Amino acid sequence: MIDTKERILQVALKLFARDGYEGVSVRNIADVLGITKGALYKHYESKQDIFDSIIKRMKESDTEKAKKFDVPVGTFENAGDACRNIAFENIKAFSIEMFKYWTEDEFASNFRKMLTLEQYRNPEMAILLNQYLTGGVVGYAKDLIRESLLNTRNSEKDAEIVALEYFAPIYMLMGLADNSDDKDTALKMVEKHIDYFMEIMRRE
Repeated sequence: MIDTKERILQVALKLFARDGYEGVSVRNIADVLGITKGALYKHYESKQDIFDSIIKRMKESDTEKAKKFDVPVGTFENAGDACRNIAFENIKAFSIEMFKYWTEDEFASNFRKMLTLEQYRNPEMAILLNQYLTGGVVGYAKDLIRESLLNTRNSEKDAEIVALEYFAPIYMLMGLADNSDDKDTALKMVEKHIDYFMEIMRRE
């Protein structure tokens, strides 16, 4: 059974994801939990303190995910097919794992929804969305694609454009998963997209 401090964090993020950070008060959070504001303040000093704890949790989780998947960078430009196949499989596994994380993990999913809601009215949220799910991911994918997937025959391709071609459908399918009770369908579409994309890269 989770303790009160953890319950506050999870309930607050769920409300932020539904109503936006600005639309939720400490009183709202306390009411849903069935506790007083005073009881909540024993665990968190303010709504900002709750938000900061959410960010800390996501940073820790992000670090753990990065350590779990070792996708080499900088060693595949002139590598043989066997090494390149390893790169393909690692990138695919990492992409699928991250899709599942952002759509199936309740904490991560609510964090993503909160940032999506708030990105146009809160500059900090826009920066975080870019860091976690748009610009940051495309930048990471660009580096992987440049070093691992673009061989000597297609090295003239713009790695950033290829990264966008790869990641944009995956990001779009996160929204599809949000609006469907059948998340497996979205996941299967992600897998088909990755396989199709990788096959094109192999041929080129």
